[in-house]
Amino acid sequence: MLAAVSSFFLGGLWYSPVLFGRAWNAENGGEKPPGHPAKVFGISFLFSLLSAAAFAAWLGAAPALESALKAGALVGFGFVAASFGINYQFAQRSFKLWLIDGGYHTVQFLLFGVILGLWH
Repeated sequence: MLAAVSSFFLGGLWYSPVLFGRAWNAENGGEKPPGHPAKVFGISFLFSLLSAAAFAAWLGAAPALESALKAGALVGFGFVAASFGINYQFAQRSFKLWLIDGGYHTVQFLLFGVILGLWH
């Protein structure tokens, strides 16, 4: 649960004007995605919970911090960001947008690794 909450807060900061929010909006044509905020945030939190739970199950009980961090980097960059890269090529999305979105998921899974590697 803590890992999912950390992901949610990371996303709020990552996609805010403080970090990459303006660049992300510009790369998406300056438009914010449609949708009711409660629905968007609620479903996003459920996906964060699913990601954290799946990652925790994959790591197993009481992973060492170093192993959890390596796994976080592998999953975040090697699986998620790389998969985004494939989709972004076919959708003709920018490299900059891939860096923002892939970077978020890489940091997200590294954060999961820190939390799960220390939480036992």
